Amino acid sequence: MNIKISKNKRNTEVRVLAKNLKMSTQKMRRVIDQIRGCSYAQAYTLLKLMPYRACYPIFQLLCSAGANAKNNLGLKEKFLFISRAEVNEGTVSKKYQIRAKGRSFRIKKKTCHITIVLKELSNLIEFENSENLKRKISQYGT
Repeated sequence: MNIKISKNKRNTEVRVLAKNLKMSTQKMRRVIDQIRGCSYAQAYTLLKLMPYRACYPIFQLLCSAGANAKNNLGLKEKFLFISRAEVNEGTVSKKYQIRAKGRSFRIKKKTCHITIVLKELSNLIEFENSENLKRKISQYGT
């Protein structure tokens, strides 16, 4: 895992990267789409309860980002939300599976890169007028 923490006067954000995870991007995006824009606590419970194998590496990244925000920047986890979450394709390794009568079958082992960015709700100036954010704030009471 590659962790980058950037602290500005206007925004406080924690960025966590995981590279070369051995899973296809399609399977990861199914989970990432569910937690994008959620608060930290809601994403935590969603990842704990979802039955997909792709949830575990994303859950580890989210926990790592939350711990870094708490320990390194002194942010409270209840004010964090996922501002950006994206999955990109990584390298594809190709293997051959031997078949009958001298034939072979190509297997593609896909990898992906995940980026999760957590921001603090109280420091978001550019999203103040967004109806979506106001709805999320009133819905979860933070």
